[in-house]
Amino acid sequence: MANKEFYVVIERDEDGLYIGEVPQLKACYSQGETIDELMQNIREVIEMCLEEIEDGYNNKKRPANGKNS
Repeated sequence: MANKEFYVVIERDEDGLYIGEVPQLKACYSQGETIDELMQNIREVIEMCLEEIEDGYNNKKRPANGKNS
């Protein structure tokens, strides 16, 4: 997968956990006890979000009968 860059909005909650969200990707967020842990977790979530987007795109290209032309 090509390297892509995304903004990560990071906040700290009342329990001290770091919460990260990627605004460019729907429902793409994670948490961690440290910023390093958060960033590792958010990288994994970004990969999953991008795979889901790609799968959705590929499913839309497929005809309703499930056969490719």
